[in-house]
Amino acid sequence: MITVPAGAPYAKLMGLGVYRPSRIVPNSEIVGAIDSSDEWIQQRSGIRQRRWATEDETLQMMTTEASRRALEDAGVDAAQIDCVIVATVSHMMQTPAVATLVAHDLGTEQAAAFDVSAACAGFCHAVAMANDMVRSGSARHVLAIGAERLSEITDPTDRGSAFIFADGAGAVVVGPSETPGIGPVVWGSDGAQYDLIRSREDWRDVIASDEPRMPHLVMQGNAVFRWASFAMAKVAQQALDLAGVSAEDLDVFVPHQANNRITDAMARSMKLPAKVRIARDIADQGNTSAASIPLALERMVAEGEASSGDLALFVAFGAGLAYAAQVVVVP
Repeated sequence: MITVPAGAPYAKLMGLGVYRPSRIVPNSEIVGAIDSSDEWIQQRSGIRQRRWATEDETLQMMTTEASRRALEDAGVDAAQIDCVIVATVSHMMQTPAVATLVAHDLGTEQAAAFDVSAACAGFCHAVAMANDMVRSGSARHVLAIGAERLSEITDPTDRGSAFIFADGAGAVVVGPSETPGIGPVVWGSDGAQYDLIRSREDWRDVIASDEPRMPHLVMQGNAVFRWASFAMAKVAQQALDLAGVSAEDLDVFVPHQANNRITDAMARSMKLPAKVRIARDIADQGNTSAASIPLALERMVAEGEASSGDLALFVAFGAGLAYAAQVVVVP
């Protein structure tokens, strides 16, 4: 007879840690190459400046440091981690997964480790999987991480994307709980619209080119805005419904930091009460894809806009078009 391990009744976010690169890049450094202005960038996106990694701030280094801070915040030793999940689209090596390198750097004892490629929705995917692992008994403590070094795959001359993307990492420790700390995930994809956000080049085309260059991200901004502003409000409402809460019950709203106008449109569509604090990390961090939600939550905690025990709604969407949403209790 097969023995099935007993999992925890529920799971929760136990600790949060982030890493913000040291280099601050104001709009003034971006505008020349794209024939734009600081005013235009702020009106279109809400971004004043962004963080770009230096040569020493590799994806592995940022991910490891964010994870160490999350472990410290949770009061969990690295040896207690059973699995490391890294959501990223900017690990430039096909294999092995950066998660395996991070697990080794942290000193985990042979933890399972793998990467998730779900673009900007990747962190929510990682949290959902970690939640299921803890509750099923396949793991007791899981690191769920979003990490990106998008400056490396951004075309500085592309007027539609050069001012958007940035770098950073954020991690949470997911562990057992006697009370619900992570609500059911609502996730999906719309592959029919994969062309709206994608890598411009296939690696095979790069190799065959007479002038090889790093594949860069491209985005049809207007189409993404129309889709995300309204489709994601419906997904968010589904996550609230499945968690058995309403918008009135929320303390904070932490959407993927894609664009402040999209955030505003979602909040209006959801009819969020004025008391709900909304993450605006994009203004000084930029769009960090899979890292944006943990980075945004950390800023809210640091600035006193979110506290341990608050009820938060995560909503994320990106290339694929992959999306996900869940209600969580702030660690």
